[in-house]
Formats: sequence, C-alpha cells, structure tokens
Amino acid sequence: MAKEPPNDAKPEQPIIINAQYIKDLSFEAPGAPGIFGKLQEMAPEMNVNVSVGANPIQDKTFETVLDIKAECKIKEELAFVIELEYAGVFTINVPEEHIQVVLLVECPRLLFPFARNIIADVSRDGGFQPVMLNPLDFGAMLQARIKEAQKETEKESIDKTK
Repeated sequence: MAKEPPNDAKPEQPIIINAQYIKDLSFEAPGAPGIFGKLQEMAPEMNVNVSVGANPIQDKTFETVLDIKAECKIKEELAFVIELEYAGVFTINVPEEHIQVVLLVECPRLLFPFARNIIADVSRDGGFQPVMLNPLDFGAMLQARIKEAQKETEKESIDKTK
C-alpha cells in the first residue's frame, strides 16, 4: 500500500494583516484656553461618529478604513474635535460571498483597539480627559447599512413606478 506524501502545505489564513496606519489625523481645540474653565463648571457633551469603508487594492488585497470623528461641546461651544482615519491593508482568503463581512466587520474589529488608543492619547495630549470609546458592534453596523441600502433601493423602485 502506497503512502501519500505528507501534506506540508499550511492552510491559508483567512485574514492577513499586511499593514496598519494613520491615514489622516486632526485635533482642534478652537475654544482653548477659555474652554478649560467652562469644563470645570459644566459636564461636556460628547458626540462620536464611526464609519467603515473598504477599497480593493489587488486581487485578494484590500484596504479597510475606520473613520472616527469625536466632538466635545459645552452648550454650543466646541471644546475640541478629533478626526481620525485609521486604515489597514489586509489579504483576504475567504469565499467571495464572505468578503464584504470580513472587510466591514472582522477587519475593523482588528483595527479598532489601535484607533481607540490613538483617540484617547490625542484627547489627553490636547489637555482634556481621554476619550475612551466603548467597544463597537461592527456586525450591527453592517446590518444597519444593508437595511438602509435596501430602503433606498425600495424607495427608488417606487419612485420609478410613479
């Protein structure tokens, strides 16, 4: 009975991180230094928006970008604003039907802790309390995005039939 040669080929990893980097970073404190006194008197209002995008680079290589904007206001006065685009280049070895989920859920999940740390450091280095972002559910974000796209498609098809 002939033996099969040993299979030394390692299975491909589904996600390979090739690089991660700050694509764009901005911090502004237009109300400084006067805003620091107001922060002692009133609690600030924080507003954080996060979006995720992906771009193809080569055959199985993609860039995923986390776009985070954090604004801190006291009443209507802007204390500070942080804008961060944090990106990663990934090689994706999954079936075609799973690529969107991997790019918009799994890749951002891998990038988020690094982006969260940058936001915290920049806000602290700007003279404010560190902005500590809570963990995000990128799966729910993708589902909301899909539902919104479906609503738009339905609305467009209704408008065309009128």
